[in-house]
Amino acid sequence: MGAMRAVPTVRLAGIYFAYFAWIGAFGPYFSLYLQSIGQTAVEIGVLLSLMQFMRIFAPNLWAGIADRRGRRASLLRIAFAASLVSYCGVFLTQSFWGLFATLALVALFTSAAMPLFETLVFAHLDDEIGRYGPIRVWGSVGFIVAVLGVGAILDTQPIDTLLVLQLPMLAASLLIALGLRDPGAMAVHGAERSVWPVLRRPEVAALFSACFLMSVAHGPLYTFFSIYLADHGYSKSTIGWLWAIGVVAEIGVFLLAPRIFKRWSNRQVLVFSFACAVVRFALVGWGVDHLLLLAAAQILHAASFGSYHAAALGQVNRWFEGGQRSRGQALYLSLSFGAGGMLGGMGAGLAWDGAGPAWTFSAAALCAAAGLVLVAWGVRSTTAADKR
Repeated sequence: MGAMRAVPTVRLAGIYFAYFAWIGAFGPYFSLYLQSIGQTAVEIGVLLSLMQFMRIFAPNLWAGIADRRGRRASLLRIAFAASLVSYCGVFLTQSFWGLFATLALVALFTSAAMPLFETLVFAHLDDEIGRYGPIRVWGSVGFIVAVLGVGAILDTQPIDTLLVLQLPMLAASLLIALGLRDPGAMAVHGAERSVWPVLRRPEVAALFSACFLMSVAHGPLYTFFSIYLADHGYSKSTIGWLWAIGVVAEIGVFLLAPRIFKRWSNRQVLVFSFACAVVRFALVGWGVDHLLLLAAAQILHAASFGSYHAAALGQVNRWFEGGQRSRGQALYLSLSFGAGGMLGGMGAGLAWDGAGPAWTFSAAALCAAAGLVLVAWGVRSTTAADKR
């Protein structure tokens, strides 16, 4: 077994580092670029929600091919190459519709990359969730390096410098993926079976619904947090540090993952994570003028994303096995980060100028609270005693 599952740790960690470095440059700062070229709050909400919208459809299309063909590494390379080519469109247009088409293409391919890649990671790790954290942590490191470095650069350089800074990160993801291979004897049994019977199980539906709400709750944060801070006088470097604080805390969770999942069940971790999310969004909404409160809110990212994502992904991998694995992960991404993220981002765009930022983040906290209820009472039947 050990010989069959020799783990290409450096290559897997390198892809996480490069890809999330791109996220670290794009996520916190691209909204500021859009604002600088005259896009309105509603237009920014729509454009950034495209990344989530494509996650509703694209991962399922690619995952169906991956589960049947088993060639996930080849598909991953295609996804990264197409992402890089599509991204170059940002240099050609500043119009809403031009950016709409460009970001839609970028999202089509980047949304396929992560479910394909994470399926490969778990296959190499023999589905041991405790071993996932120490490799995934390099994605967090990449995010921190990018968010701090880009923030410092943008304090002295024009905001459109951001467009150039993101190119090497996507290129590095592709170059590293060129040497990645599928693990030997990768299971594809069950590829002919539909995933819908699993999805309709009450405990599965409850978790996916809760994940949808968690992503809705994160919509205002991912779309407008940087703008919110800039409007209150924070520099780009400070904005970068606040984003980085959250990811540093996330690193702690990933490094402690083996201990966390030996001691607590997935359900217990999820309940704690959703409760922390409620507190986090309330603090962001009402504590924007207090740097320490914002820092505390960002530390809670360790739970509202780090432990939450690891526990949810681990549970999905138990429910969807063998040839259903890629489609199970794609459904998780589509229904949560895709549909939930799209609704959260577009809803935030509509509410931002009318209800105001504080009430927009309050609505996010309520969504997280609803997800907490679903996890606490709906997922109990399968995970209360399920420990690694």
